[in-house]
Amino acid sequence: MTSEFLRQARLIILTSSLASALVLGLRQFGAFQPLELAAFDLLTRLQSTPPPDPRLLVVAISEADLQAQQRWPLPDLTIAQAIAQLQPHRPTVIGLDLHRDLPQPPGQAQLQAQLQAPNLIAITKLGDSEDIPVPPPPHLPTERVGFNDLLLDPDGSVRRNLLFAAPDPQQPPLFAFSLRLALRYLAVHRISPRSLPQPSAAIQLGAARLQPLTPDAGSYQNLDARGYQILLRYRSPQPARALSLSQVLQGQFDPSWVSGKVVLIGTTAPSAKDLFFTPFSATAADQRKLAGVWVHAQMVSQLLSAASGERPLLWFWPEALELLWVLAWALLGGSLAWRTQSPWLLGLAGAALLAALLGGGWLLFTQQGWVPLAAPATAALVSGGWVVAQRAQQAQQQQQMVMRLLGQNTSPEIAQALWQARDRLLKSGKLPGQRLVATMLFSDLKDFSSLAEQLDPEALLEWLSKWLEVQTQEVQRHQGIINKFLGDGLMAVFGVPVARSTAAEIAEDARRAVACALAMAERLRQLNQVWAQAGKPVAQMRIGIYTGAVVVGSLGGQQRSEYGVIGDSVNIASRLESCLKERQGGECRVLIGQATLEQLGGAYAVESWGMLALKGKQQGVEVFRVLGPVAQSTHADTALQPDSNGTVVADGLDLALPNPPDAKD
Repeated sequence: MTSEFLRQARLIILTSSLASALVLGLRQFGAFQPLELAAFDLLTRLQSTPPPDPRLLVVAISEADLQAQQRWPLPDLTIAQAIAQLQPHRPTVIGLDLHRDLPQPPGQAQLQAQLQAPNLIAITKLGDSEDIPVPPPPHLPTERVGFNDLLLDPDGSVRRNLLFAAPDPQQPPLFAFSLRLALRYLAVHRISPRSLPQPSAAIQLGAARLQPLTPDAGSYQNLDARGYQILLRYRSPQPARALSLSQVLQGQFDPSWVSGKVVLIGTTAPSAKDLFFTPFSATAADQRKLAGVWVHAQMVSQLLSAASGERPLLWFWPEALELLWVLAWALLGGSLAWRTQSPWLLGLAGAALLAALLGGGWLLFTQQGWVPLAAPATAALVSGGWVVAQRAQQAQQQQQMVMRLLGQNTSPEIAQALWQARDRLLKSGKLPGQRLVATMLFSDLKDFSSLAEQLDPEALLEWLSKWLEVQTQEVQRHQGIINKFLGDGLMAVFGVPVARSTAAEIAEDARRAVACALAMAERLRQLNQVWAQAGKPVAQMRIGIYTGAVVVGSLGGQQRSEYGVIGDSVNIASRLESCLKERQGGECRVLIGQATLEQLGGAYAVESWGMLALKGKQQGVEVFRVLGPVAQSTHADTALQPDSNGTVVADGLDLALPNPPDAKD
């Protein structure tokens, strides 16, 4: 592993750990519980819907039944008649989800007679700080009474099934209405609960292991887990076949619907106000709330299906595993943000990551597993956001490093190209050595020492700064970079730091360098006019340009470094600027080598200075003076010929005064 990889890995791990710690801290205060419960509801609705439970029948007292009876609460006689219609068909158990603690004449005696049947379960209400308790019907043994209290989550929905409650610690726990019904049915099928060894506090009921909820069970936080609660796994909005009270009273039903079944009798009329929010409450308007009798039917169906092994109970991870789950998604979010640079791709990748999380949560839910979704999604987003912020900060630092290494400002085009290639160019705080073909430009003022004698130091500095600023503007405008200032001159490079991949790009760099030199000459002419009018000295300039192979990269260390350009081509360009100083020939002299002329494509008129022996070079270099663009050249001594495209170019003849054989700079 490289040090860069390890550094990135440490950054991602640290960022993901901090994001996880933040999310888990908020999670402990219940910040994500509403989102997790909403996700639970969504997954409940997305699960495959099994058919109605064939073991159950619900006798629903609808609004139409109340209109037919013209009374609420219904009289005891009506309830007794309904039970009497059902009992001959031998139901396994009948659950009466109607409070009958007070007589509702007429028919009290008839109802008391029906309540004596051993297969009938009645209800009581435990009550709470807002509701007073409601006792069961009189003279009923405890084993045939169950409480019908439902547990509400903070948003008012029913997602838990309270099986036992112990209002009085000195008394045996009370059984829930749904549990009484389920146990009666299972007893007929020789299934009875048995306790598992402590301290599990779990109950084995047939194939199901009932594990009570804890305050931090699943995605709950600080849950009031008193009593014996389990997660309620809903079957469907209507988990059983239904008959209306009128149908039962008139005997309009198939006896097989009752025989051997769990029959629940309760109201579904909205006016009775026995309605509850459930995970299905976000669907159709007529299902906004579910009647209490249907919720109890859900609970009975869940217990029967779990005990028989048909539909296992919902499970959840222990707290430690959920913490690892959140950390894992934070690491994925951080890694994805680090690897993806494009904002569009990052957005798509983030959406794909969240879709994978939701899909994974749904797959686990189909296997009865409820795992956190909101917390890991937030951890992934926070981790990714922090990594993006770290990348932005690092990018800014890298950009500053690049500009410091270059040692000067570049043109916007070069800066953009450099920044787009930063991952390839930057290595351990340095620009690694790179071989490429570039065009070098050296400029220098003629007789600068004489100019300096005519000005005081302050004026000289102002004058020189103005001139260097002008040259810098032209270099940037022609997409070059200033490699260094050389007193009264400079060294500029065209074609770095991003290597040119084609011959056309290399030729374009050469043309830009020559165009830059001619633009400098024009700016010098304009400045000379201004300086002359102001009584300041005028100047002359020499420029040398050469195209060839160089090696570019950082010179020095991380504390003190500069962008270096080295190679024989650099030396040749420098010698071209300084050779034959006595042959000025105007305000600005621009000399190029044969290698640069070959790249110009006939765009500029030149005169040959012949083969010159430059200082430090064993072999001579063919030198040419640039006269200007062909369309503007009026040099009288240059014989011009049109090429095959009709462009006028210099014929390459030496029309200038011959150089002495031993000419040196």
